[in-house]
Amino acid sequence: MAGLRELYQEVIVDHSKHPRNFGELDNPTFRKDGFNPLCGDKLTLTISENNNVIEQIRFQGCGCAISVASASLMSEALQGKSRTEINAIFHDFHQLVTQGHNTILEIRLGKLAILAGVAEYPARVKCATLAWHTLNAAITGDTKQVSTE
Repeated sequence: MAGLRELYQEVIVDHSKHPRNFGELDNPTFRKDGFNPLCGDKLTLTISENNNVIEQIRFQGCGCAISVASASLMSEALQGKSRTEINAIFHDFHQLVTQGHNTILEIRLGKLAILAGVAEYPARVKCATLAWHTLNAAITGDTKQVSTE
């Protein structure tokens, strides 16, 4: 178990130091800002969608390692997915990071399951879910400011 935990930490550190899909899209379909006042995480998502399928996701901003790694992993996992698929993944991910390890969810989520350990640290759940709540608000047209508080 210790070896697996180390691997998870390495992936999180790698994604936080070298985030995938970092930057901004030109002419995005959606643009949304998110903020986690508890940790100070701030991000802006830009999303390109065609026929209810996410073609590209980019993010920029600053935050803790968990927040940046989660946004990076999310951006990789959700590109090419339909809104229906994204909704299912969002609910599975949220359940995993709030309730902890669950073999069925971990299999369904694949690489995203790396963040399951966040459930052991309730204050970090907001860091891990900021990008996800921001994405959900963007694609559903929610006009309220996205904040984890």
